[in-house]
Amino acid sequence: MASYILKRLLLMVPTLLGVLILTFVVIQFVPGGPVEQMVSQLQGRDSGGERAASSGAGYRGRQGLDAKRIEEIKQLYGFDKPPIERFWGMLKSFARLDLGQSFYQRKDVWQLVKEKLPVSISLGLWTFFISYLIAVPLGVAKAVRAGSRFDFLTTLIVLVGYAIPGFVLGVALLVIFGGQMQWFPLRGLTSSNWDSMSWGARIVDYLWHITLPITAMVLGSFAVTAMLTKNSFLEEIRKQYVLTARAKGLSERQVLWKHVFRNALIPIITGFPAAFIGAFFTGSLLIETLFSLDGLGLLSYESVIRRDYPVVLGTLYLFTLMGLVTKLISDLCYVWVDPRVKFD
Repeated sequence: MASYILKRLLLMVPTLLGVLILTFVVIQFVPGGPVEQMVSQLQGRDSGGERAASSGAGYRGRQGLDAKRIEEIKQLYGFDKPPIERFWGMLKSFARLDLGQSFYQRKDVWQLVKEKLPVSISLGLWTFFISYLIAVPLGVAKAVRAGSRFDFLTTLIVLVGYAIPGFVLGVALLVIFGGQMQWFPLRGLTSSNWDSMSWGARIVDYLWHITLPITAMVLGSFAVTAMLTKNSFLEEIRKQYVLTARAKGLSERQVLWKHVFRNALIPIITGFPAAFIGAFFTGSLLIETLFSLDGLGLLSYESVIRRDYPVVLGTLYLFTLMGLVTKLISDLCYVWVDPRVKFD
């Protein structure tokens, strides 16, 4: 076990390095970087001065930026150094868990992530817990009643919910329950007078705001877990040890919960750590944009659009590292759930 864990930890290094190298190389060829944007803004100011000249303000004519000014801009953003030197400096900073500073917001990447975390945690944890609380019991019920009308109807509902994209459902919820009926707010996680509310009123206000976005995210996310639970239970129910347990006179409840349940939940439990950790750092761009929620999904999108490379690379490094670690934890859960699994 120790050698397996050590081997997996060592393999994380080239994997993480490969992700960073690939992203860094792609960034070098993407047009419209921070230097180009700054030059464009300064030249736009010059063109504004040119318009002032046409109105008689005494402007001498538009002039392009000289090479010295462009070099100063490159030095400001760190692009005066060769790409290899910049990449090496970035790796040394990441090794110290220093994710750098945003070009445009003048804040550390760590600070930006902490500011956006409450929204992403609210969306992720609620979606995670509600999905599992609905999906696992529903999957068990479908397996026990396989082939029945209940199984057919719930499968139809689950597949329809899975087929509808979350943002499409979110638009429908906003139009119906937020616009026409006005039962729920259209934006934000809290009301404007949040600070003046009592604790009970804050809880109600928070749940009131979070209902529509969570509904849009949950409806499709629990479908995979429900069907996986059903298929896993059906596979275990048909095995020989279940027939033996029934032949010994055990009730269906004892057979289901004492024998089938643990083996059938192995695929579900092993994915639990990754899903749980991911719930803290999962950002849904479309849902956050639709409901005006300023979370990690919106931060990542805006960083890519604005070419805010420290935020792009810093968050990529952080989330990739966390993904590799949680994947290792998920694999180790196989041994904890099923002692028959041996990694050697």
